[in-house]
Formats: sequence, structure tokens, C-alpha cells
Amino acid sequence: MSFSIALSGLNASNSELNTISNNIANVSTTGFKESRTEFASVYSGREAGGVEVVGVSQNFEKSGTVTGTGRALDIALSGSGFFVLEDSKGQTLYTRSGIFNMNADGVISASNGAALQGYQVDPNNNLLPGTVGTIEVSTASLQAKETTDIEFVANLDARENLPNNAIFDPADSESYNHSYTTPVYDSLGNTHTVSQYFVKSANTNEWNIYVYVDGAQADIDGSGTADASDFNTIVFGSNGTLDTTAAASSLNVDGKYNIPVTLAPTANDLAIELDLSAVTQYGSDFAVSKNSPNGYTSGDYSSVRMENDGRIFATYTNGQSQLQGQVVLANFSSPQNLIKTSDTAWLQSFSSGAPVLGTAGSGVFGDLTSGALEGSNVDLTSELVALMTAQRNYQANTKSISTSDQLTQALFNVV
Repeated sequence: MSFSIALSGLNASNSELNTISNNIANVSTTGFKESRTEFASVYSGREAGGVEVVGVSQNFEKSGTVTGTGRALDIALSGSGFFVLEDSKGQTLYTRSGIFNMNADGVISASNGAALQGYQVDPNNNLLPGTVGTIEVSTASLQAKETTDIEFVANLDARENLPNNAIFDPADSESYNHSYTTPVYDSLGNTHTVSQYFVKSANTNEWNIYVYVDGAQADIDGSGTADASDFNTIVFGSNGTLDTTAAASSLNVDGKYNIPVTLAPTANDLAIELDLSAVTQYGSDFAVSKNSPNGYTSGDYSSVRMENDGRIFATYTNGQSQLQGQVVLANFSSPQNLIKTSDTAWLQSFSSGAPVLGTAGSGVFGDLTSGALEGSNVDLTSELVALMTAQRNYQANTKSISTSDQLTQALFNVV
């Protein structure tokens, strides 16, 4: 019996040595989770029968150290959850390794070739929560978008006096108080300029705004001809905010006005709605705090970036970004029962339960850090101490077999 007990100890110690050795070998492996060999006593009735290995568990509760890499498609996961992958066989894998690349088809994939899964987008690049599939980045050129809206926020100085010259002339800076030019784009991506000239009125708290497009006066009133009457009058209340209900105001009630721009047949005509609802008149210098047209020229694909919430954007040479999808995370009620396929990838099992999907930072899911990687959670010092202990156990069992053999031999000699 003593031989079999010691032999079981040797086998158990050998298993533990293999586990510890694998931990040490993967101390620098991204997303690796340390393992531990678990033992149980064996009995035959009331008689001790040795020891057996009942399983090798992994520590998913401890996160590895997050290290910045500056690489766009590296992403670290801190806390609970797994990245979701689909391999070439259609098999769903789960991993903590956040090293991703983009192939020639724009597919975001792991180093083993498995495609990263996430929420996809519709043709207008709006996210489709609940629709999980392979994330693909479009590398096609971005079509130009014509300008339809401009949000303009500024302060007109209440202390201003009337211009020195009473007759407005855009070429005469003495005939207006301030001007501001906004670039806009047509359907072909050509750039045009919309210039607003602000002229203090003789009436209290009133200003006149003249608009020129590409240096030509805009037909604001829609009469078909631009003339001296084509200007907007804006009125401020005693609190410095717009009063669009005033009789003299020519703005719409919502503080907006329209600028028609004729471009046909070269490009589509523009109908730009300019929003002045947040413009104020306080006793401080003229300042523009926001000038946001919604159009842009065409652009070529430049690069891809990933945000900390898992959203993936394609960026273009015109400075625009287009949403391509959002990384989903999976969690399990019993991750210890996942089936290990490699040192950093697992499969769902019946015992692990079905995956719960979600996004970073929501519910039970951990946080993502873009441009970084989660390292191995192996503590090298602890593993080296455990290695020495396992070696001593192995030697002790070897010694036990050797001693038992000597005693048996001595007994045979006596007989």
C-alpha cells in the first residue's frame, strides 16, 4: 500500500509541477490567467489510499497589469468579461487577450485569425445594439456631405456704437462692427464660404446681419434678387438673450434663418439653416464660442481607432470619423467551467452556463482601455516558491518509495 500511496503522490506532484511550469512560461503572455492544481485524498474504506488530482482551476478574478502600447487596436480588459471571437469554423471563442489586427478585408481579428465580434452598424453608421456579428471596417473613400445646418454661438458686445459709415459695404470695415466666415461644402465636396457681417442698429438692442456666399450677397428674403434689403434683424431682450418674438426680429421663432445658395448645374443647390438661438448681447468683447457646419468634403480612409467604450471608428483624411461597430463582452455564471482550447482562449460548456453579452462598463462587465494590453496575472515570485515546494513534495515521495523498497529488501534477506 505504501508504494501506491507514494506513487499517487508522485503523479500528483508531477501534475502540479506541470501547472506551475506553464504559469511561469506564460508570465509575459497577454491575457493569460494563472492556474492552480487542486488535490483530494483517496480512501479505501477507512484506509488512506494516497492523493489524486481533482482538477486544474484558473484565476479569472485577478486582473493582470495594464500596460500602454499606443497601438490603435490593442485593448485591455480590466474586471469581469471576455472578448468574443469567431474562428474560421464558425466556433465561438472567448479570450482576455486584446491584441487585434485588421486584415485586407477590413475584418478585426485576433492573432489566431478569429474575427472579433461586436454590435454592427446600419448603412448610415448608426449602431444596432443587439445585432452581434463580425466587426468590419470600411476602407472605402468617404463621400462628401453637403452642408445643411450651421450652429453659430457668439456674443455681440452691448457696448458697441454704430459703425462710422452708415451705408454697409463688405469691402469697408468702417461700415460694420464684426464679421465671421464659415466654410461650407456642396454635394461634390467643394468648399464655399458663408460670411456674416454684424452691424449695430440705431434701435436699442438691435443688430442687422448681412450674409455673403463666396463674396456675393445672399438673397435672404427670397425675392430672386439680392439687394440692400437682404439682411436679417435680430433683437435682444434686456437680459441679453435673443427675443425672436419682437416685431422687428426677422428670425424664425426658433432663432434660425435660411440661406439659399444656387450652384446648379455644377452641384446641388444648398439650403443652409443657420442657428443663432444661442447668440447673446452682453457687455463684453465680441467672441465666437461655436461655429459648427455639419457638412464635409470627401476623404480617403486614413486609420482606425478604438474608444474606451469599445466603439470602433474609421478616420478619414478630411478629419471625419465613421462608427464601424462596438466590441461586445461576454460573461458567464461559472467561468471556471469553460473549456480551455489554448492558454488564452476558451469555449462555452454546459457547466459554464450561457454567455451574457454586454458592453464595457455596464452591468457586471469590466472596463476597457484602448491602446493598452492586459498582461498575465501570474505572480512570478509566488510561482517560484510553489515550484520549490512541489519539487520537495516530489522528492519526499521518491524518498518514501526508496525507503519502502529498502525495508522490503531487508525483510526478504531475513527470510
